[in-house]
Amino acid sequence: MLKVRVAGLGSCLPARVVPSSELEIELGLTEGWIMRAAGVRERRYVTTETTVGMAAEAAKKAIHHAGIDPGEIDLVIGASITPQQAVPCTAVFVQRALGLAETGCPCFDVNATCLSFLYALNTAAHFLNAGDVRNVLIFSSEIQSISLNPKEPSSAVLFGDGAAAAIVSPSPDADPACLWQARFSTDSRGAEDTQYSGCGSLHPPNDPATTKEMQMFTMNGPAVYRMVANRVPAFVDRFFVDLGWERKSVDAVVAHQASSHGLRLLTDRLGFCREQVLTNLEIRGNCSAASIPLLFSESVHSGRIVRGDRIILAGTGAGISMGMIALTY
Repeated sequence: MLKVRVAGLGSCLPARVVPSSELEIELGLTEGWIMRAAGVRERRYVTTETTVGMAAEAAKKAIHHAGIDPGEIDLVIGASITPQQAVPCTAVFVQRALGLAETGCPCFDVNATCLSFLYALNTAAHFLNAGDVRNVLIFSSEIQSISLNPKEPSSAVLFGDGAAAAIVSPSPDADPACLWQARFSTDSRGAEDTQYSGCGSLHPPNDPATTKEMQMFTMNGPAVYRMVANRVPAFVDRFFVDLGWERKSVDAVVAHQASSHGLRLLTDRLGFCREQVLTNLEIRGNCSAASIPLLFSESVHSGRIVRGDRIILAGTGAGISMGMIALTY
C-alpha cells in the first residue's frame, strides 16, 4: 500500500467530431458496420491541435482540480505512444508549455503502449513514497488519426484522439486515498500483433526499403483478442487473491477502452457486473494510452466516481501486456 492520492484530473479533446457514418462512406463500409463491429458511434480527430497542446490543456485542468500552483509540480511524466517527436521526450515540451522551464523539474516519458498511464502512475507513487517529490504531473496525449491505415478498416475505425492528465500527491494520514496494489505482465509472443513496424532503427526513414505502410498502425485484432481472452482471467484472479478484495466491493472499473469485445470480457468472464464497468467507447473510441485517464477524469468530473470509492484501473496493451491497479480515490 502506497499512501498517495490522485489529487486532480483533467482532459482535453479535439474540436472535430467524426461520426462513424462519415468513416463508413470514406472507407466504403456498409451503414451501421462500425457500431456493430467496434461499438463506436463517434470519435475526435485533430485538425490544428497538437500532442503537446492537448497535454498542456489537460494538465492545466488537472492542476486547477488539485488546487495547487503550477510551480509546485516536482516531476512531469509523459505516458503516451504518439510522441510529438522522437527526441527530446514529450514531457520536456509540456513542461515548457506550462511555463515551468525555470523550475527545473525533471521530465521523462514512459511508453508501455496503452498501459503507459498505469506504469506512470505506479512509477509516480514510488517516487512519492520515497519522499523524493511532492506533486507529480502525469499526462497521456494521443494522436492516432494521422497514422491509421485505411486498408485495415477494423482498426482504422476504432481509434480517436484526445488527452488526459493527473496530479498525484502524498495522501494525508486522515485521507483514505491510497494505491493498494499494481501488477503487470507481458507475453512477448504477441509483439508483432499490434505495432508500428517503422518509426525506428530497424526501418529508418532514409532506408529505401522502408515503405509508407510501415509508418502506419497495424493490429491483428483476432489474434490479440485470443491471447488476451486466454491470459487475462488467470491474471485477474491472482490480482484479487493477492489484493484481498472481492469483486463486488469495487465501486468502479476504469478499463482501457480497447473495443466492445474487450469490454464484454469484464462482465462475461471476469466477474464484474455491468454497473461497475465504466465506458466512453461509444463517443470517444479507443484513445490508446489516454483511454484510461480520459475515462477516469470524465467519471470523476461527472460525479460517477467520488472520494473514498474503490477503483480498479485495468487494461491491455501491445506486447501483449496486461496491467491492473487498485486504488482508493
